Amino acid sequence: MRYQRIDLNLLVALDVLLAERSVTRAAERMHITQSAMSGVLARLRDHFGDPLLVPVGRSMQLTPRAQSLVEPVRDIVLRVDTTLGTQPEFDAASAQRHFVIIASDYVSRIMLADVVRRIALLAPGLTFDVRPTSEVMLAELEQGRVDFVIMPAHLVASEHPQEILFEDSYQVLACLQHPDLQGSITLNQYQALGHVVYQNERGTNPWFEQWYANQHGPSRRIEVITHSFTLIPRFIVGTHRITTIQTRLANQFAQSLAVQLMDPPMETPRLTEVLQWHRLRDDDPAMQWVREQIVDAAREMPAI
Repeated sequence: MRYQRIDLNLLVALDVLLAERSVTRAAERMHITQSAMSGVLARLRDHFGDPLLVPVGRSMQLTPRAQSLVEPVRDIVLRVDTTLGTQPEFDAASAQRHFVIIASDYVSRIMLADVVRRIALLAPGLTFDVRPTSEVMLAELEQGRVDFVIMPAHLVASEHPQEILFEDSYQVLACLQHPDLQGSITLNQYQALGHVVYQNERGTNPWFEQWYANQHGPSRRIEVITHSFTLIPRFIVGTHRITTIQTRLANQFAQSLAVQLMDPPMETPRLTEVLQWHRLRDDDPAMQWVREQIVDAAREMPAI
């Protein structure tokens, strides 16, 4: 199809080029050769009368004209994909569909794994790619590259629909044989002992760590940083270290590991986890069904 002298099939390629800012990576995503993608870029440059991508050092950067195209082109591609790719009805027993979900390993362990297990019984044709949270997860949501994101409430994008899933509190976790702790901890002990903390792969702290730094400053000694919530107790057992983690996760660790749980020696904030999806996919029957499974599972969780 052509509209105002542009081949509309080129819009998909333009969308990928604008996102990747690389002819090589765009060609890989489009499953075509690099020379073919270079030809596509040449046609796009000719149409817009603009180079679109220009070399800056060892990378390619968008021109101002290209930057102005990012959101409208992505919106057009998403609308076409939603309009043509959405089935009017959804039959769980026979449906074939792949979903991408972004969630921390904390959320995956306490809830999402059970949801996917339940869905496998009801809709065996559905498959899932569960990816970790990252700095770019909201950009991926906006670009329509993921179906769902589960994240703390303070991170959600206001322009997309959302549903609160559950709340959590915090507990201090230490080795069961810790010589100085027997079921309780004072503020002095909390600040004197070594801590294990979580950070994502780019060194960004989660909600509790940000809150503590704002309220109490650098008053703790951080001995271990890990990029996985589920690995935290491995750096606790057999040591004098402590950690402060979500209560639901701490309760699971206490069932299988030699650890003890204690109330924090100060008031701590509550964590609210939220499910979010793209506004253009709000009426997709398959998306609605999967959302219902996730929300129903969250509502079945005991209150904390």
